[in-house]
Amino acid sequence: MRGSGARRAVFGVLAMLLVVPSAACGQDVPRASPRPPAPSAATGEGPGPDTGEAAREFKELERKFDARLGVYAIDTGTGREVAYKDGERFAYASTFKVLAAGAVLRKYSLDGMGRTVRYSPDELVPPSPVTSKHAGSGMTLDALCDAAVRFGDNTAANLLLDQVGGPRGLDAELHKIGDDVTRMERSEPQLNDWTPGATRDTSTPRALAADLRAFVLGDVLGKGERAQLTEWLRTSTTGAGLIRAGVPDGWEVGDKSGAGTTYGTRNDIAVVWPPGAAPVVMAVMSNRTEDGAEYDDRLIAQAASVAADSLS
Repeated sequence: MRGSGARRAVFGVLAMLLVVPSAACGQDVPRASPRPPAPSAATGEGPGPDTGEAAREFKELERKFDARLGVYAIDTGTGREVAYKDGERFAYASTFKVLAAGAVLRKYSLDGMGRTVRYSPDELVPPSPVTSKHAGSGMTLDALCDAAVRFGDNTAANLLLDQVGGPRGLDAELHKIGDDVTRMERSEPQLNDWTPGATRDTSTPRALAADLRAFVLGDVLGKGERAQLTEWLRTSTTGAGLIRAGVPDGWEVGDKSGAGTTYGTRNDIAVVWPPGAAPVVMAVMSNRTEDGAEYDDRLIAQAASVAADSLS
């Protein structure tokens, strides 16, 4: 609900008074560093996040699926946001693969993507549906990016990490574009082994959405490189039941999904193009409370539906 201007001013002053003591507590609690939302190209600064009816629906989804849910979505035309636990840490799982591909495109540009990377059968890690067919002969950087983003190939992802200095190298590349939240420490498949409270190989919905926006819609990459990354996302084969299933018919989706091996981790990050409107960038992350719990794709799809409805 919205009150009068005077009431908002009072709450604004109270909020400012409360921020300083909380920041000075010095408690060792794993938290993401705060970062303001990316400004809207149309308005400069967007309105605050929608935390009303959408938040109630997200809470109901958590109850329904017995899961923890984090959502961040932004309409890049208006700057309007939908945010729910968007600053909490989740294991990012395979969503990092699109960021690795973006970093490789940034380093080599389209002109350098024909470079061949050779690897041995000993370097294969499951699942590797594409790279397993080319051990010994190798694959081009372009083909490795295609395999990692479109097919979730783990060996391809590791080989891409090698091109940018490993997980810490990719972490440094993300830091260069403003992400001081994401913490990349391990490669596939170890990065999928996550326990509640751990911070390595984690990020937040807000941070991942900002990274994806920077690579696909921003000026981090050149025009040709952006177009190529967008094509890989739009033709991804791994996320049919996730954000793609939750947004209205006719909305184009380019996504990268992720699934962990512990605590039912399931994520999807995407750029979504509603007909005749500016793109929406969306990140939906989740996990369960029990180690052996399985994920349910319907949670991601229904959360995406709530976010899309709220922004429409």
